[in-house]
Amino acid sequence: MALPLKPPLLPQLARSRSELPTGDGWAYEPKYDGFRAIVFVDGDDVELQSRNGKGLTRYFPELRFPPGRYVLDGEIVAASFDTLGQRIHPARSRIERLARETPARLVAFDLLARDDEVLLERPYDERRAALEEVDGLELTPVVRTADDAAAWLQQEEGVVAKETHAPYRPGERVGMVKVKRVRTIDAVVMGWRPGKAEGTVGALILGLYDNGGHLREVGHSSGFTAREKRELVGRLRPYETGERGSGEPSRWTQGRELEWVALRPELVVEITFDHVSDGRIRHGSKVQRWREDKPPEACTIDQLER
Repeated sequence: MALPLKPPLLPQLARSRSELPTGDGWAYEPKYDGFRAIVFVDGDDVELQSRNGKGLTRYFPELRFPPGRYVLDGEIVAASFDTLGQRIHPARSRIERLARETPARLVAFDLLARDDEVLLERPYDERRAALEEVDGLELTPVVRTADDAAAWLQQEEGVVAKETHAPYRPGERVGMVKVKRVRTIDAVVMGWRPGKAEGTVGALILGLYDNGGHLREVGHSSGFTAREKRELVGRLRPYETGERGSGEPSRWTQGRELEWVALRPELVVEITFDHVSDGRIRHGSKVQRWREDKPPEACTIDQLER
């Protein structure tokens, strides 16, 4: 490739914040839950590079880009994050089948080079204007006030705010901040997993009732203090059913060898989390409070769709 930038080129990263920055000098884009990718296009030659500098080209043969010579930053997205994860596989036949069944697409949000010109030192506003001149790309939407971006905190994975006068700094957490969407549901405590320290609770196993009235495991919640981990053992003991597993894969561990202790479905907790994938809470779950006032049967799976 005869491009002014060549792989590996690490993407600029964002610092985490709890609230959106306000005032002049910020642009706001929705946050995606996919694979960050730097794309190198030189005529018919295309290379996709991951966030950590690894090659992604062979895993996404369906991705197509308009002709030209340029380098862009974007996110590979699909129906779900789990769908993307299945692509990272050595079998070409499987990759090609998934490319047909659940095709991915790339959403572009920055232009780093065009023809023989490197744009890294240009401010965000100029790079965005140059990106919009590349016909045939799917571009992320952008708004200019925090109020206009607020809806993405409820409808998307969150918001990325970028300083409009900032250059692009590969691999650095400067000029960008991210605010993740935080969601709340009430869930049934189906069981618990022991912690690393003896006599402690490491995580609660959470469930929700589906439309048929069956209690489905949807994830777990951890992050307790050392004191809470010790106290939870006594709190949960009266609800134990006697069913438990030790060192064997169970229906709650997706094949991993983790201990679990089953509980009667009588306890309800309110949790916060930031992402759902294929009907499961993928990460970021934290217990906020116990809901003695909430009947377990009222904890339904439609909460994950809100």
